[in-house]
Amino acid sequence: MPLPFPSRRLLLAVPLLLGLGAAAPSAILTSEVIDPAPPYPQAHASTIVELPDATIAASWFGGSGEGRPDVAIWFARRAAKGWETPVAVARDARFPTWNPVLFQPPGQPLHLFYKVGPNPRDWWGMVVTSPDGGRHWSAPVRLPDGVLGPIKNKPVVLADGTWLAPSSREVGTPEKNRWFLRMERSTDRGRTWMAGPEIASPVGLEAIQPSVLTLRDGTLALVARTRQGVVATSRSRDGGRTWSPLAALALPNPNAGTDAVTLADGRQLIVYNHAAHDPATPGDGPRWPLNVALSDDGVHWRAVLTLESRPIKDGYAYPAVIQSRDGRVHISYTWNRTRIRHVVLDPRQLR
Repeated sequence: MPLPFPSRRLLLAVPLLLGLGAAAPSAILTSEVIDPAPPYPQAHASTIVELPDATIAASWFGGSGEGRPDVAIWFARRAAKGWETPVAVARDARFPTWNPVLFQPPGQPLHLFYKVGPNPRDWWGMVVTSPDGGRHWSAPVRLPDGVLGPIKNKPVVLADGTWLAPSSREVGTPEKNRWFLRMERSTDRGRTWMAGPEIASPVGLEAIQPSVLTLRDGTLALVARTRQGVVATSRSRDGGRTWSPLAALALPNPNAGTDAVTLADGRQLIVYNHAAHDPATPGDGPRWPLNVALSDDGVHWRAVLTLESRPIKDGYAYPAVIQSRDGRVHISYTWNRTRIRHVVLDPRQLR
């Protein structure tokens, strides 16, 4: 039975990069800016969610610049006529806020996790909840010591009801710091959390900001950003309690955030920058193009679509991706550090 997709409307001319999925422009249903007239000069690190009534909502941080005390967490819902005016829903009097993550667990309030602190080495985790789809929010609650919550990408709910939050750490000094992954679990719907051990990395991959996928045989897989020019992966066969050592996928990574989702048909979808390090900036590279790739097994990936390819100063970064109940794929991402863009795809057009 066909999925109830709307008629295709291309609201933005999307440049395509030959050889990186340029054959599927019909997959793009809509592309629009969430915050066309923001009250801040910079926006970054969006997150996207489907609410129980099928409304799509998004959040991100915005202010005068990343790491500055005026940076707040913003939130908007997409109504029938378009995105509503964003509102600030979380801020701190002394420190900047960072990396919001929206999470709508079944039968529970909407959760918004975020970080507060002077920098990613010294920040702490916070959470607010909304019983009415983001119209009203609870007072902020600090997560327990040692628990940061999901660092960039959405938690998943396992078959036994466990909440699994993909987390990571940055430790050390600005001049010499180390990255590593760890998972955080809650078996009581977020009332208490347990932080797992550091995921081993014997080949020297330093990773942060993982996403969690479910493979066809029930194995969990993660994909994550690294400093080493590739996307990292790991596997868990015990519900996320233990994870295999990190390995590299054949996907480039310019030291930039990614996100991924398991589609209803069992395929895995990742949104990422198909670029690696620039020789002039070892450890970093351009955050363009922005691409979509698919996998049947979480190991072998094929690029199927280019969302953005035109070089701009701050690129196209920090994607977030979900599949809504009607089958559509929703992606939000930073556009040149000034706007948040929302793209809707028909995954049936992706091969």
